[in-house]
Amino acid sequence: MTRLTLVDLAFPDTSSSEGVVRRQAGDLTHAAFLDTALEGRPLDAVFHLASIPGGMAEAQYSLARRVNLDATMGLLERARTQVLKGGTPPIFVFASSIAVLGAMPASVDDDTLPRPAMTYGAHKLIGEVLVDDFSRRGWIDGRSVRLPGVLARPSAPTGQLSAFLSNIIRELAAGRSFVCPTSAHATTWASSLPCVIEQLLHAATFDAALMGGQRVITLPTLCFSMAELVESITRVYGTAGAALVRYAPDPRIEALFGTFPPLSTERADAAGFRSDPSLDVLVRRALPQGLPVAEHMP
Repeated sequence: MTRLTLVDLAFPDTSSSEGVVRRQAGDLTHAAFLDTALEGRPLDAVFHLASIPGGMAEAQYSLARRVNLDATMGLLERARTQVLKGGTPPIFVFASSIAVLGAMPASVDDDTLPRPAMTYGAHKLIGEVLVDDFSRRGWIDGRSVRLPGVLARPSAPTGQLSAFLSNIIRELAAGRSFVCPTSAHATTWASSLPCVIEQLLHAATFDAALMGGQRVITLPTLCFSMAELVESITRVYGTAGAALVRYAPDPRIEALFGTFPPLSTERADAAGFRSDPSLDVLVRRALPQGLPVAEHMP
């Protein structure tokens, strides 16, 4: 790699970015901005992470379509143009989502049919189909990675209905009370942010032939109940987690994020993808360094 270009609407650090890592602030949906950001350089690998998620996609359809669909198509077309001009098809890692699955059966495996229940999931499923088709035609070497819940996401108003999963860790770790919008026995899937980063990097470097021609990767992740999560936070951060939580189930939140069944990811397992080794490790890795951790934590 000779250069890594990071593209986002804005960056918290406004210092200049030179050398190997360059930061370009702007709108991914504007072709002229991308031309400037990439400086006409060939694409070796693309990590397409941008999206309008969950609740925000439901509330702002036009914005969600522009970011989730139009921007994805724009990046794919840029790769196609590169190949048509005699270049090499870039590796294209597309951040899909378990939201494509929608209402789930009693268990989920690699062959479970997607049935998205929200616009966000429908957009991600369309992206998977596009990545598969562009790969079939030799324009990209695509890998669609279905991400589970990612913990903990920054404390920011993103419109994500699943934000409570991050907030409960952050609040209980700091010894603050929290109202959980699901029941204690609600079950969900999630991985720590460091784990997800490792898996995205693996997606760009592993031998895609190990997937037997499949381009969609459902990542290994942990399945746990909210009560188990609270117990883990108590162990890791030494706070009175159970005493700080009040459960006030919201039927919609419970249906969307609290009824996740057991998950089997044999293809991803065989290709070297790995989840966090335990819930305590996930919780410990979920927050930035600096918060106190219980002394008995290994």
